[in-house]
Amino acid sequence: MTGAVHPRTASIASLRGVLAAVCGMVLVWMVGTANGAADFDRLLSSLTQRWGSAPTAKFNAWRAMVQAGTTSSDLDRIKRVNSFFNQQLQFAEDSLVWSQPDYWATPIESIGRGAGDCEDFSIAKYFSLLQTGVAPDKLRLIYVRAKTGGAEGAPTQAHMVLAYYAQPDAEPLILDNLIPDIRPASRRPDLVPVFSFNSAGVFAGIAGGESAAVGGTGRLSRWEDLLRRAKAEGFE
Repeated sequence: MTGAVHPRTASIASLRGVLAAVCGMVLVWMVGTANGAADFDRLLSSLTQRWGSAPTAKFNAWRAMVQAGTTSSDLDRIKRVNSFFNQQLQFAEDSLVWSQPDYWATPIESIGRGAGDCEDFSIAKYFSLLQTGVAPDKLRLIYVRAKTGGAEGAPTQAHMVLAYYAQPDAEPLILDNLIPDIRPASRRPDLVPVFSFNSAGVFAGIAGGESAAVGGTGRLSRWEDLLRRAKAEGFE
């Protein structure tokens, strides 16, 4: 399924609750899980042990795409990764895929299921771009409010996208499962940013030169849990 899908139907009140929890962090849990080289053989073993051989072809296509990206430019990398997941994953709510109201899947889990919501698309792209060699400080996962209509005052829904910064002061490029092409943030007026984060920390906004808030990401429980599961699968 391509990017012509609807964002997950989380409430804005719930999103604000997550933001409040993040802003209250006082502990730092620094991990390199999303930054190190992946053990592809171990990742494949983790995949087949859980889902059998059915997703192997999709995994091999992902592996080839990632490895080919190590010799490409950043712009080519983000185009390839964005297109791969927008085409290879079907959009579906967590309640259908995982029988949970909100679950953050690892890239291997998303490949195994062949489906995910906006967070899973963004997370899979984030991990994959790091594996191609994109610098961690050039990438951020961004929680946004996505407008569901073009009119002023249109309803909004909680949504997640991935942003790429060529330079700290550059306008970010937005990778999204809602649309197939990558656009500068200024060309996405339908997205209202709430906060952003990556493996280094949490940021109050989306400015590339902004410093991470005190507390890191260790107490953002879903992110912490995801990093641990990804490391167990083979992401180092």
